[in-house]
Amino acid sequence: MKCVRVCQNRTCKKQGAVEVLAAFEENPVSEVTVISSSCLGQCGNGPMVLVLPEMVWYSSVRPSEVLHVIEQHFLGGKRVEKMLYHRFHQRVKN
Repeated sequence: MKCVRVCQNRTCKKQGAVEVLAAFEENPVSEVTVISSSCLGQCGNGPMVLVLPEMVWYSSVRPSEVLHVIEQHFLGGKRVEKMLYHRFHQRVKN
């Protein structure tokens, strides 16, 4: 089972994290639990989304991008490369 943690700390909230969390909650996927999280320690790069147990970090997530994450990552099994947090993931060069 996967778990999606959406930071709800001060900076991420200012950047739209409440709406990102709501978008995940409004589009449930079986075998994926969505929870609000305290600070994930990456302030200024949010809203931050952490997918466990894979340790996949998405940064600057917008509510309009949540369906794309659900479709590609959770249903399609492929990370959304353009949204990966650069600090923890190397981007694939085309």
